Amino acid sequence: MARILVIDDERSIRNTLKEILDYEKFEVEVAEDGFEGLEKIENSHFDVVLCDIKMPKMDGIEVLAKIQEKDPDATVVMISGHGSIDTAVEAIKKGAFDFIAKPLDLNRLLITIRNAMDKTQLVTETKVLKRKVSKTYKMVGESEAIQKIKEMIERVAPTDARIFITGPNGTGKELVARWLHELSNRSKGPFVEVNCAAIPSELIESELFGHEKGSFTSAIKQKKGNFELATGGTLFLDEIGDMSLAAQAKVLRALQENKITRVGGEKEIPVDVRVVAATNKNIHDEIEKGNFREDLYHRLSVILIHVPTLNERSDDIPLLANHFLEQVLAEQGMAPKAFTEGAFEELKKIEWTGNIRELRNVVERLAILCDKEITAGDVQTFAQPLSAIRK
Repeated sequence: MARILVIDDERSIRNTLKEILDYEKFEVEVAEDGFEGLEKIENSHFDVVLCDIKMPKMDGIEVLAKIQEKDPDATVVMISGHGSIDTAVEAIKKGAFDFIAKPLDLNRLLITIRNAMDKTQLVTETKVLKRKVSKTYKMVGESEAIQKIKEMIERVAPTDARIFITGPNGTGKELVARWLHELSNRSKGPFVEVNCAAIPSELIESELFGHEKGSFTSAIKQKKGNFELATGGTLFLDEIGDMSLAAQAKVLRALQENKITRVGGEKEIPVDVRVVAATNKNIHDEIEKGNFREDLYHRLSVILIHVPTLNERSDDIPLLANHFLEQVLAEQGMAPKAFTEGAFEELKKIEWTGNIRELRNVVERLAILCDKEITAGDVQTFAQPLSAIRK
């Protein structure tokens, strides 16, 4: 439901507008002067603000200027019983969406509000799309462990050396792989990710190397595999510790010869890819158990990068929390919010079994459920709801 704030010093106008807009299924709040209106805007988000121009204490143009300082994309419609062309032009120049003269025409008012809401929605969608289009991958943090990883990435990214990334689930292994790609000489080429744990063992070879038409029951047409699709770029083999031994043997051959053969085919196809692999398993234990080929490990692990758990880099939590909060607010089109120092301290006390992924989810939950200021109490209440239930 769209939220509208009416700022007007005349009680009859406030009440009439509230009654009309309530009937139209809007959620409406009112303020009797600019100071009260700005306070409400500070503490909550409104899709549209209707603001009178002639008011005591602070006139509407001044209120508009202060709103624009805080949020240049705010949608404000100015209303006045002393309207003139000059006043309307000044309001529009200062950033108002539109100007309506009193006495208010109901149809004109509702059309203007709906147009203003469309504008608000378009601004939000544009921000999200821009974020997606210009999305870059970087590691947030200043802890010693992260600084070492950043230095390693900057050193090895421009080379074609194969890289093996280890670390528990949710620590950001994919982020490391993507950053390696973006800083590499192959950054203009494709980045192709394969989650080896999510693909059934009987399909992994087709996924990696492709297949010829008729090579098995459901192979109704020829298909290129990820090695071919990643040519000129980077192939990221995530959770490679879960790959079948048969597929491992074929990957080893592809790495040795830089050639692949599609399932059901005989022709050798040259490929030019940089392979980055990752696993959350103890790969040495897997080799000991016979689950992973030692020769493949040595082919993949020219450079080793271990990503620490979030608990091992707790000093980075405030930076990460602010980074995720900024992301969530932009994606959801929400009003600005901020963590208190006490909230950061509470976040640091948590045992993060899900690492960065869990922190991101918690920040999103706090952004949705909390007011403008996210406090220590909010973290205690909302960060670990399952723990509260168990107690």
